[in-house]
Amino acid sequence: MVLNYIWIGFFLIAFVIALVKLILFNDLEIFSQLVTSTFDTAKVGFELSIGLTGVMAMWLGIMKIGEKAGIVNILTVLLGPFFKRLFPEIPPNHPAIAPIFMKLSANLLGLDNAGTPLGIKAMKEMQTLNPTPDTASNAQIMFAVLNTTGLTFIPIQVLLYRTQLNSANPADVFIPIILSTSITALSAIILVALYQKIKLLDWVLLSYFGGIAFILSLIIYYFLSLSQEEISIVSSIVSNLLLFGIIIIFIILGLIQKVRIYETFIEGAKEGFEVATQLIPYLVSILVAVGVFRVSGALDLIVNSFQWTFEYLGMNAEFTKALPVAFMKPLSGSGATSLVIETMKEKGADSFAGRLASVFQGTTDTTLYILAVYFGAVNIKKTRYATTCALLASLIGLTSAIFISYIFFEV
Repeated sequence: MVLNYIWIGFFLIAFVIALVKLILFNDLEIFSQLVTSTFDTAKVGFELSIGLTGVMAMWLGIMKIGEKAGIVNILTVLLGPFFKRLFPEIPPNHPAIAPIFMKLSANLLGLDNAGTPLGIKAMKEMQTLNPTPDTASNAQIMFAVLNTTGLTFIPIQVLLYRTQLNSANPADVFIPIILSTSITALSAIILVALYQKIKLLDWVLLSYFGGIAFILSLIIYYFLSLSQEEISIVSSIVSNLLLFGIIIIFIILGLIQKVRIYETFIEGAKEGFEVATQLIPYLVSILVAVGVFRVSGALDLIVNSFQWTFEYLGMNAEFTKALPVAFMKPLSGSGATSLVIETMKEKGADSFAGRLASVFQGTTDTTLYILAVYFGAVNIKKTRYATTCALLASLIGLTSAIFISYIFFEV
């Protein structure tokens, strides 16, 4: 399993680099910093798991109302042909359909954190169809890998960061982000489909993809007509209005179907604590490994090597100033965010590095974190090719982000 080797590699690489720093550079504090990091990140992993409890309870309660109100039947009519081809293992009208759709929709609206409970709910529903409980099913892999791409049409957080850091044109990264994150998502679908032998040249799938591309074009056209300030305001209002609107729709459907709303909400919410506690060992394991890798200086070593290589070859190495974000993004969301802000503060929000760091932030998601959370929620230990596909898709997307940024922000 790739994730197993990555986890081991983080510790071994951190140890070797720390040993070199101790022996050659007389860094007497490095091993103390590594040990401190293990304690700090273990604590963070525990706090994140417990912190998810309330949100999990709320959204699982809402989902239970939607299930009993018949939302699955409605979504089956609208999306049945698409799901049948992309998730052939999931039968029509299965409870997994609603949370899958809602989680992917939350991603598109830039509300990926709010959608985490929905993603976990989807994994739990798909687990009921899994003949080998400790091994990821095809449907679970497709769903998990799609979520690692972080596909979003409204990158709210990136725009807000750029506004706060006094960018003259905060939304100039909007189209590059949409293009690069779309490439990441498409790459993920193709990679997983190749493993699962899914026929992508199918008129139904092509019709849905064409529809998505059309909607994407309309969104781009609309936002291009707005000022920078209006883009941030409209993005925030629309995203949150739609998210809260889903809650209201579920409640109204429940009333129409004579569902006992409050009792049903409590029934679903009770699952929240159980799921959150299951996540603790998986989150702790991945965060501790990422923590020692970062503290050891391995990330800085990789970035500096890239910069030296491109400069030695006489190539434009301006993009290397934003590479820390690209390397950190699949590992840690908070780490990548801090690096984006740091890059924009140091280089300038409207510098090439500042813009590219912003595009990196919106191109993909925290791959290893998401895989740990989703598979950990259903106690899956064998993720098969999920990590390989997710990391390859991220690599393709981040590489595309560099070329796209050079086209849009020529240096």
